[in-house]
Amino acid sequence: MTKVARNVTARRVSPTTDMLGESPVWDPQSATLYWVDGVSRLINVHDTTAGTFRQIKVPSMIGSIGLATDGKLVAGLVDGIYLIDVDNGDCSLLYKLPNASDRIRFNDGKVDRQGRFLCGSMGVYAEACGELIRVDATGKSDILANGIRIANSLCFSPDGTTMYFSDSLDRKVRAYSYDKEEGALDRPRIHVDTAEFDSGPDGATVDSEGCIWVALVQAGKIGRFTPDGKLDCLIEAPTDMPSCVNFGGPDLSTLYVTSIKDSGSGRAISRHPHGGALYALDGLGVTGLPEPRFGEIQSLRS
Repeated sequence: MTKVARNVTARRVSPTTDMLGESPVWDPQSATLYWVDGVSRLINVHDTTAGTFRQIKVPSMIGSIGLATDGKLVAGLVDGIYLIDVDNGDCSLLYKLPNASDRIRFNDGKVDRQGRFLCGSMGVYAEACGELIRVDATGKSDILANGIRIANSLCFSPDGTTMYFSDSLDRKVRAYSYDKEEGALDRPRIHVDTAEFDSGPDGATVDSEGCIWVALVQAGKIGRFTPDGKLDCLIEAPTDMPSCVNFGGPDLSTLYVTSIKDSGSGRAISRHPHGGALYALDGLGVTGLPEPRFGEIQSLRS
């Protein structure tokens, strides 16, 4: 197991700050980094080759995105899961929340190794009314879990057989055995109890060694935990409220970190002068995994 290097450096990437930065996703085909500002209803687009930044306006708050095919992203908006055209911003509905209201919205989401998008909805007022939904490219949907207050930390082991997921208010990241064909879940086990870090878990990702990286949003730290749930390292985040992490860059060795300025709920307001900026951490000594594309099965790693 690789030990994270001690000479980690942080650099600010975004020229502006987000209200609620979330869901960084690296597209290796175009060397483009995407992430969202949920409150401002924006998808940020950073072409790292050209060094340019632009934004795509979406029709409602946005919780998360994933790569798709044909120049599109898959996204969890307030009332459903949509395909979004990167060039013109057109949105097409894949799945509509049957119980859509002003008390529930989609939050954290990821594409699994079989090319299906999983996205958890949440109670806007922290009510336990959220569900974990899986949608495939044909629009077929399944409800995998319910009773969720704030869905977060969704990611998958390298071989796709373990799903990590949290209700942030429980302060626990749970691990589920995940059937790669049917996507069925078994009874979860507690993988990481983040209460000992005085934080709920926010966004998460898995590296090439199967370790899970978790944004400890209330502690201002990022933790790396081994496949058996032990703390490997704890890194100070560049701002006080890191919200989500993902690997990117040409060799997937850069950890991108989104952060919060003001979540709009009153639960998370940064006191850092650069709260809401997107950062990159280099020198970690480990690499990430390429994110699957919605509608494409990824070659699974053991």
